[in-house]
Amino acid sequence: MGTNGTTPVKSTPSGELDEERRERLIRGIAEGELPLHKLPGDLSAEEGANIRREALETVAGTETGGLETYSFDAETVAENNCENLIGTAQVPMGAVGPLPVHGDHVDEEVYVPLATTEGALIASVNRGCAALREAGGATVHAEDVGMTRAPVFRTSGIQETRSFVDWIEEHEEEIRDRVETTSQYLELLELRTHSVGTTVFVRFRFSTGDAMGMNMATLACDQVIQELITPATGVHCVSLSGNYCVDKKPAAVNAQEGRGKRIFAEVELSKSVLREALKTTAADLSEVQYRKNLLGSAAAGSMGLNAHYANMVAAFFVATGQDIAQVAEGALGVTCIEPRSEDSVYVSIFMPDVPLGAVGGGTGLQTQNDALSLMNVSPDSDDPGAAVMRLTEILGATVLAGELSLMSALSSHHLAQAHREMGRASLPAQNGLNGMSE
Repeated sequence: MGTNGTTPVKSTPSGELDEERRERLIRGIAEGELPLHKLPGDLSAEEGANIRREALETVAGTETGGLETYSFDAETVAENNCENLIGTAQVPMGAVGPLPVHGDHVDEEVYVPLATTEGALIASVNRGCAALREAGGATVHAEDVGMTRAPVFRTSGIQETRSFVDWIEEHEEEIRDRVETTSQYLELLELRTHSVGTTVFVRFRFSTGDAMGMNMATLACDQVIQELITPATGVHCVSLSGNYCVDKKPAAVNAQEGRGKRIFAEVELSKSVLREALKTTAADLSEVQYRKNLLGSAAAGSMGLNAHYANMVAAFFVATGQDIAQVAEGALGVTCIEPRSEDSVYVSIFMPDVPLGAVGGGTGLQTQNDALSLMNVSPDSDDPGAAVMRLTEILGATVLAGELSLMSALSSHHLAQAHREMGRASLPAQNGLNGMSE
């Protein structure tokens, strides 16, 4: 084991991991007699990972040398981040910048780490950063609109629904006092109800400091329902999440009301910056915006009127330890491109629904924490929320840079050429696909 880059396997006094025992456990998993999560409790997390991985190799008849090398602490990860641990999935990380960001929490040039397997993405975002530098930087405004959780309740009919909704509205302060006892960093910002027949959704909106806050919101809702709402009203809570939150899905309510962080970023590009840095013109850029982002999105029924927010959001989320599934929300947004005088152009991005955290979840893993450190994102208990707002403003400027670059490449017909030069188009086709994407 010492040759694979991991810490050598340790033995414990209660059960030495001799070769016979090890083979018995591997065989038990491989033959379906021992569930992955039922390994003996005296094994270390790393021992368990090695046994599971080797059992799966036996089942598949292959070797997985790329999974076994990692730098994180296996015990911490197995406890907090990943069950049935077998190793790690490595994603290459690059950087873009310097990126000039002008916001309430950032007013400087920063370098931004991005983790991706999509060739040409980082080069493209980096080109956008260069254009923003030439234009004086990205102006960013971010708002903490709050993390939401919406439990769903069942009533007996319209009368009980009305009584229940009235009770929620009349007891908002009591509910607030109760939920805010669950965490010193939790603040209830708003309660909203929405009813459909015998179904009532109660949408809680919380400020959660530097944490993304989904777990905090869930625990707070569970406690106040069990200790206050259900005992006082007799109304049954069907589920802690009623899909009116809305978590990990693009949704109209999130677009309208916001969720997590709401981001605005803008820049005005002169004719010379468009020509020299982005190889395009205001007229060409505006036409692609109209026919692609607006008409194309409308024709397709897309909720995201943008070119590729998801690319930057995903790369940023992986690098900084965010909940990757929430890219489904972060990709929601609207790009605006407006011609201005003297062949200049105004470009802005609007992202209404971006769950972000600077503490908790994957942000505590060494690699992700290092990436946050490169952007000087460091939570301060004396100023909760400031670190995540800095992170939010940097993300907004990064998305603007990436959107600018791709839209310019499309308007000048350079997209395919860029992929060819990066070597992506020359990869062998598989299943009729060549890996090309925006």
